[in-house]
Amino acid sequence: MKLATIHDGTPDGALVVISADTTRYLPAGVAPTLQAALEQWATAVPQLDAIAQRLENGDGQVISGVRFAAPLPRAWQWLDGSAFESHGELMQRAFGIAPIETDLPLMYQGLSHAFLGPNDDVPLPSEADGIDFEGEFGIVVDSVPMGIAAADALDHVKLVIQLNDWSLRAIAPIEMKTGFGWIQAKPACSVAPFAVTPDELGTAWRDGRVCLDLAVDWNGERFGNANGAPMAFGFHELIAHAARTRALPAGTIIGSGTVSNANYREVGSSCIAERRGIELVDHGEPRTAFMRFGDRVRMEARDINGAPLFGVIDQRVVTSG
Repeated sequence: MKLATIHDGTPDGALVVISADTTRYLPAGVAPTLQAALEQWATAVPQLDAIAQRLENGDGQVISGVRFAAPLPRAWQWLDGSAFESHGELMQRAFGIAPIETDLPLMYQGLSHAFLGPNDDVPLPSEADGIDFEGEFGIVVDSVPMGIAAADALDHVKLVIQLNDWSLRAIAPIEMKTGFGWIQAKPACSVAPFAVTPDELGTAWRDGRVCLDLAVDWNGERFGNANGAPMAFGFHELIAHAARTRALPAGTIIGSGTVSNANYREVGSSCIAERRGIELVDHGEPRTAFMRFGDRVRMEARDINGAPLFGVIDQRVVTSG
């Protein structure tokens, strides 16, 4: 099942069900918003499934000129991991960062009161801040009890998403040195239009991982096509880590961190910082600049048969001034 949110002038938008081929939609009916559906998931799913079946039988409105918001335009909680070891190891090597001595997942809590839609302009204050995209996969959970074991956590994954975790690289090192979390370095994330139930991924949903390529294009040129499979921690382990001392409310979003593969020179990268790290190792200096106003980034992961899945993030960076 595929779900989406349409802009309707309200903060949380209107929930709709999307056809499997992503060409048609119908109002959800059972719940006005995705947050409402997640809070009553067990009772909402049968009715949502019935609407999805109507779509497969040819019912529904054609998606044409529809303005999609993020599936969850605002969420109770956004927790982002850093689960790809190849990315972390490269950053440490390139920038002389001491390894973080832990066997626990890395995770921070970010801005959750606003997520940008897949085609919204991205307003930012200054090019000097080092504007960077970060292609990721993520999951949305229902209510998760405190202290849940990783072995039980996958049952709470209700939806899988694709997102862009924007970063301001010139600010990040300054904030990291304070020993507190990121604030200025992490503006609102962007999310692809369709949130999908794990079964939509077929065999690409394995061991709590999205085993699909994430194609990233910057200003019309392919920048990366890394696969989500080699996470050091699966999403079930990230859930258990996040819930060790707190319950997670329905609608909590958890990200994978920048999708990265050990053969990044062949498959490319999902963020500019990684490309710059490779250049620093290979040439002694970074050669790729960060984004400028007017630049566009496009991200899309398709299913194992090459069919549309999450839809496309396609955005332009603009000045907020």
